[in-house]
Formats: sequence, structure tokens, C-alpha cells
Amino acid sequence: MVGASALTCERPGDPATFKTLAGPFLLLREAENNVAIGITDALIAGRDYGPTYFGAVREGERVVGAAMRAGLYVIVATGTRADALPLLVDDALRATPEAPGIVGAKDLAKRAVELWTAKTGQRAHVQMAERIYRLSRVIPPRPVAGRMRAATLADLERVASWFRAFVLESQPWFDDSPAAARANAERWIRSGLFRVWEDDGVVSMAGSSGQTPHGIRVGAVYTPPEKRRRGYASALVAALSQEQLDAGRRFCFLYTDLANPTSNKIYMDIGYEPVIDVDQYVFD
Repeated sequence: MVGASALTCERPGDPATFKTLAGPFLLLREAENNVAIGITDALIAGRDYGPTYFGAVREGERVVGAAMRAGLYVIVATGTRADALPLLVDDALRATPEAPGIVGAKDLAKRAVELWTAKTGQRAHVQMAERIYRLSRVIPPRPVAGRMRAATLADLERVASWFRAFVLESQPWFDDSPAAARANAERWIRSGLFRVWEDDGVVSMAGSSGQTPHGIRVGAVYTPPEKRRRGYASALVAALSQEQLDAGRRFCFLYTDLANPTSNKIYMDIGYEPVIDVDQYVFD
């Protein structure tokens, strides 16, 4: 344990301990921290994302900052106090110096990157600027032909090809191999939370994952180029979001790429409201 004035930085050794320590702090901003909350629960359930790190800063018994890593980037929790951030960055740098980047709320991530690169001499740039949205009431979009249905393993080949196209188009820093796409597609389908829109064949896909105590994240939204601009994605996301609200969720979360104004508009049109902007930095 290391300290600075009244602050102490702790490094929980496993996701369950991290949840016990930092979970209530993360839940103070459930929408903003939905990824950290969801990933922590997935790790506890046995999911393997890759290298892990957990850190929390306390002032007495109260947590005032948290960070974690599961796979690629160090995630700095929204709500982390400015005086807690240097302790977290120092600890993360000691524990996981090979981390390729940092992600967090815009100003918080910028300061964390400045602290990190000042110690390492690395350079960094924003890889993706995103926005977190939250929906508590669906605004029905214009009607389109077709219907939503649960994806099944009969859809696996098509969904796997779309997962690969989705990564190549919007997240090229992730594994874009056919094997990874197939594994992701099968995992999503077997979860029972993946949906497709069918209109004389499957024309769009989306799923929900990363459950939090009161919400769930909608993601993997993809329509092949030849089927776009027909309202399928809007209809599917609206139907999927309504399904989750009907199941008892208070709200749904969704991330968008700010470089894509079309997707930001269609999600707002069906009731998603901006919560916070998030920057994803990669070290050069």
C-alpha cells in the first residue's frame, strides 16, 4: 500500500475483491462506468479478456478513485478525484507498464495520459472519441418492413462475417481474424441476448451485454452497406432497447463514435440521451 497525504492506493488482486472495494463507487455513476462494472462481473463469472489490473484509491474508508485493465486499455473510472489520479497512474504504470493505452472521460483521460507519458516519455494520441448515451424511454422510429428475432446458431456464418466487417470498419485495432469473429459471434448468440432484423433475409444485427444493476449496454450494431439507409438499424436498436426495458431494466447504454454523426443522430432520434464524452488514447 502506498499513500499520499490522507489518500491510500490499493491493488485488489482479483475482480471479486475489486468489486467489493470499488463497486459502490462505480455505481455512483452507473452509466458512465457501465463498461468497468460489466467487465468486472464478466471476469468474476470466468470470462478471460487478457491481462488484468485493479486499483482503487481511498480516503479513509471512502473510495475516491478507481482504475482497471482487462485486455487492452487501462480504464479510468469516471468520478475519480483529481488528487487520486496520480496515485492510480503510478500504480497502474508499475503493475501493467505494457498497457497500450488509456480510456476514460474526456478530461480525466487527458490528464491520466499526461501523467503516464511524463513518466515514460511515450507519446499518445486519441484513437477514438466516443459518447456514452442512456435511454429510459424508446421513441418509436418510422415503421420499416420486417421484424426482430433472436439470433440462432443457424445465423452463425452470416453473423461471424458481419462481426469481422464491423471490426474492420470501426475498430481495426482489435483482432480482425475470421476465427476471432466466429468466436465472438458464437459467444453472443449463445448468450441469448443477440438479435437480428429479418426482412426477406437477415439485414441487421445488434446485441446487449455488460449488465449493470439497473441497465445493460447495447452494442455490435451492424448493417451491411447494401442494406443501409432503410431504417433497419433504428428499428432493431429500438426494439432491442424496448425488450430490455420490458424485462425490467431502468435504462440501456450505448456507445457511439463521434466521428459518425449519422449513428449519433439515429440513436438520439429513438430516445438515447448523451451522458458523457469518452476518449480512447493509444500510446505511439
